[in-house]
Order: sequence, then C-alpha cells, then structure tokens
Amino acid sequence: MDEFKRRLVSLHHCKGIGWKTIYQLLKHDPDLSTLFEKKKFPSFLPQLQKKLLENFHSHYIYEQIRQYELNQIHMITLFDDEYPDILRETYEPPWVLYGKGRIDLLQRQLKLAVVGSRNATEYGRKAIEAIFPTLIEDGVVIVSGLAIGIDTIAHETSMRLGGTTIAVIAGGLFHIYPKTNKELAIEMMRNQLVLSEYPPHSLPLRWQFPLRNRIISGMSNGTFIVEAKQKSGSLITANLAVNEGREVFALPGNIFSTTSTGTNELIQQGAKLVFSGKDILEELNY
Repeated sequence: MDEFKRRLVSLHHCKGIGWKTIYQLLKHDPDLSTLFEKKKFPSFLPQLQKKLLENFHSHYIYEQIRQYELNQIHMITLFDDEYPDILRETYEPPWVLYGKGRIDLLQRQLKLAVVGSRNATEYGRKAIEAIFPTLIEDGVVIVSGLAIGIDTIAHETSMRLGGTTIAVIAGGLFHIYPKTNKELAIEMMRNQLVLSEYPPHSLPLRWQFPLRNRIISGMSNGTFIVEAKQKSGSLITANLAVNEGREVFALPGNIFSTTSTGTNELIQQGAKLVFSGKDILEELNY
C-alpha cells in the first residue's frame, strides 16, 4: 500500500471525520502530507479538535489496517484503478470501499441492482427464478444489500445459476447484519464479493442502511425493484437511481398485494415494466 493511500484510509477511520471534511483536507493538501508528516493542525477547520489529530497518528489505526491486509480485506480508495468508474461519477461517492472476495467484479461492465421487500412472497421468488437466467447468461453482475427477503433470494439465485453477485452492507465486514445471513456472507467472501464503505470493525447502525442504498444503485447500470411496499427502502434506492440518471425497472404485481403497491406506482411514474430478462437487457445494452 502506498503512503498516500495509507494516509487516506487512516483518516477515514477517525470518528467525527465526514465526507466533506476529507474533501476539504484533500483540496487544501492533496497528498495529506501536512497533516501526516508535519502533524500540523489545519487552521481552516476549527471544528476539528487536536485529539483527532492525535488519532490520525495512533498505533491502533495502523494495526487495524495491518490486520485487514492479513485478512485479505481490500481497501479501495476513490483514486484507485479498481474503484468502479460508474460509482465515482455519483454525488459524494465513498472515499474508501472495504471489500472481501473478488474485487475484479467491480470492473464488470454490466451490473444490475436488485432490491425489494424483506417480506418476499412466492411470486417475487418465482419472478427472480424466471428473469435471472437470461441476465446471468449475458454476464450481468447482480448487486444487492444482503438483507433478508428479495436481497437474499437475488444473491442465492445468482450463485446457484453460476452467476456473479456483490453484496453492499451497512456496518463493517466483521459485523454481518442480519446474523441469519452470516453463512451466505462468508460464502460470498470466498467466491463473490462483500463490500462496505465502513471500516470492518464498525457496527451496523440504522442511519447507514439508506446510505448504503446509494452505493447499490450508484455502482449499477440500472435498478430492478422486485417487490416493495409504499415508502419502503427499495423505493429510496429507485429514487437514487433516477437522480443519477440510471435505468429503473419494476416487476408488476397484484393490485391487491401490499408488496406490489410500490412497484406498481413506480411503473405509473415511468419505470420500465419487466416481464423477462430481455426487457432489462434491452436497456442495459443500449
């Protein structure tokens, strides 16, 4: 790991340092040499306490980074070639991504975010079973959030069909949530990819879940909503995709089913109605 990357990752570990603060520091000092080599406190950021400056240079952070390397956890910064170009173009992209598994998947050309209700129905499962084979055959990487329900079905179906899939999680890689998907996560760390914007020791917190949705949609060419209630997290992901100019696809459903209310409304608003994998590939390839 080169020195600049180590500085940026160290900075990313400090509590109280957000996206905008890192941006300001890099704008003022592009290689972070003032902060790390000269230990000079930035006067233009008075809200930073000197205690944080000490934190930057703590042995504890250096030891954590060394442990990541020993555990084959990849640290991918915004400036690395491995960082997905399509995600780099989004609003406030993560400065650092922590991944375990096949980071080559980040550079695949076609990626589809697949999200939906945690209370998945048999209809949602059958739809994924019917639609995925065409996508997998065309080399589409399935991106989802490792949540129970549609996310889990999407990851498992992709792997069973011999495809590739990426899980973007809230919290760090050492704290998989939900715990019921720990075995799935371990399997994906071996043969697929599990990704987070939070250092591996970070506990999953409620506010992180909507934030991770921007990565799921941001690194994907399009977002497919399989089942969703009104005002669900899946609809947030769809809105994020729209804001970034990405395609949004939706599975039509029974008008009497609450898990289809959100997807049917998306179709009313202009999302592409999906009957088959070809409906999605037409847009992604275009």
